[in-house]
Amino acid sequence: MSNKLSKSDGNLNRAGRPAGVPNKATSQAREAIARFVDSNAPSMQKWLEQVAEGVKNDDDKYIVLPNPEKAFGMLQSVMEYHLPKLARSEQVGDATAPITHIYKWQDE
Repeated sequence: MSNKLSKSDGNLNRAGRPAGVPNKATSQAREAIARFVDSNAPSMQKWLEQVAEGVKNDDDKYIVLPNPEKAFGMLQSVMEYHLPKLARSEQVGDATAPITHIYKWQDE
């Protein structure tokens, strides 16, 4: 016997969060990260440039070697939390018939 509830049981908690409404803690965390990134953008720009272009000392020798690839990776890691990721989707159809997509636009 299963302890799981099904929609037909009538015993669902209907007072829960409606579908499509984001979790409050997740929303607050995303807002905090966005504010942090926005307020530190000038500093982060400088840091990324230092990583990409390298840092030299007074003797004109590199203290930090130039590494544009690492700077780009750092930028991506910050953006990952600030911008939503796009989900990949795969469409599989019948082997004998092509998949047909129909798009319609309606004037409002």
